[in-house]
Order: sequence, then structure tokens, then C-alpha cells
Amino acid sequence: MSREITGFSNPLVKRVRSLREKKHRKREGLFLAEGLRILTEAREEGVLPEMLFHAGSPHPLALELIAAMEAAGGDVIETTADILSKISGKDNPQALVGVYRDRLTPLEALDRSSADIWIVAQSLRDPGNLGTILRTGDAVGAGGLILVDDCVDPFSVEAVRASMGALFTQTISTARWEDFLAWLRQGPGQLVGTSLNTASHYRDADYAAPTFLLVGNEAQGLPETYEAECDLLVKMPMLGKADSLNVAVATAVMAYEILNQNQSRKGPGQ
Repeated sequence: MSREITGFSNPLVKRVRSLREKKHRKREGLFLAEGLRILTEAREEGVLPEMLFHAGSPHPLALELIAAMEAAGGDVIETTADILSKISGKDNPQALVGVYRDRLTPLEALDRSSADIWIVAQSLRDPGNLGTILRTGDAVGAGGLILVDDCVDPFSVEAVRASMGALFTQTISTARWEDFLAWLRQGPGQLVGTSLNTASHYRDADYAAPTFLLVGNEAQGLPETYEAECDLLVKMPMLGKADSLNVAVATAVMAYEILNQNQSRKGPGQ
């Protein structure tokens, strides 16, 4: 059933607001997602929040989400726009804020045969890039995103917002490089790295499914030792003065080239 909270000092408001900080997300195993679009995407994937805060939105999709939460016995809290602003940290908050259980999948639980493309990001730092890469993964039908080494938290408010709901359609795993490499070599999988240290044009390469597309840190790219472990290194031509693309843009270009090759091999309609 729904309940109402209107006090800023309410302990639940303070607890949920603390989820904007990584240490509290990690301790609780929870994260925040805000906005009708993202929460609706999650519901369409069969994922409901553990708590739903709303400010009386009349939108039909909001009402459907509230009804689904109440039918499932979830915790629905009606509150004020000011308290939603306090929770979300935004001056003009969305009408809905959900509290979700984190969605990390252990590496050993991944089914590499479930998709032809997987994206692997090493030491990614920008939450906007991470969210955009999740959206790209969703668009090309990737199996998921594997975050290697010390990457930005995929459940930060900024990363969740940038994913535009793809956080709920993509499997997410985290691993140290050594553990990822050991897991990868236990089964089929072509590790493809993007690098300037190669003469191989990305469109001339032959990608084999499942392809694990490895992209590096925004500022430094992939370490040479990581490049040495790749089955294939490719680069994209840079015809202007810039020497590299934004990592999220480069990931999208590469992912669609891999997708195009896979579809060409399978034939029309596959």
C-alpha cells in the first residue's frame, strides 16, 4: 500500500538520499534511478524498484507503475517535489524516483553463447561514457558490459541517467583483468582491442562470434600488456587533426561494424 512522507528529516529520506554516494550504495546494495522513461524501461524488463517515491504524477505510465508496485506488495511513497529534489540532488527533479537492488552478475554466471557481441571496458572513468556504452550495447544486441579494473560505478546517478534505461536491458559484470582473461580463455571468444599500435583497419578485420570488444581508458587507452593479450587489434582512420575518438563513440562505431559482419554472414532477416 502507498504511504506518505512529507518531512525532510524522515529517516527513510535520509537513507535514500545517501545512495547518491558510492560507499552507501555498496553497503546497501541499492541504487537510485529517476524519471518516468527509465523506470518504465525497467518495468518492461520485469524489474520493479524496491521503493518508489512519487509526487502524485497523473501520467498514465506513472499510474501503471504505481499500480504494479502496489500489486506486487512494493513500498510506494507519495511525497513532495521538494523531497524528490533532496533525494535526487536536482533542482527540477523527475516525478518518480525508484530504489533498485544492484544488478551485477558474477563473471562465471555469464552465458557467452547468448550473444555475438560483448563489450569490455577497462578503467572507464566517465559515467556519461559508461551510460552511452550501455545504450550502444542495447542497440546492437550485446550480451552485456564487462567492466575491467577500476571503472566508474555503473550505478551512480549520472551513469544510470546516461544509460536511459539500458542499465536494465544489459548484463553488467565487474572483474580484475587477470580474472577476466582466465574466464575468457575457458571457452570460445575473440578478444578485439582498439589501438593506434596496429595497421589493421577496423573494416578489413574478420570478427568471429562471440566477439569481446575491448576499449580502454578515456585518456590513456589500453595498456600495452592488455593489447598483447588481444586476438586482434584494429584502428579507425583519423583523417583530421584529432588522434582519437571519444571512447563511447569509438565503441559504437566498432560495435556496429561487428554487428554488420555478423548479419552479413547470417543473411537477411537474421
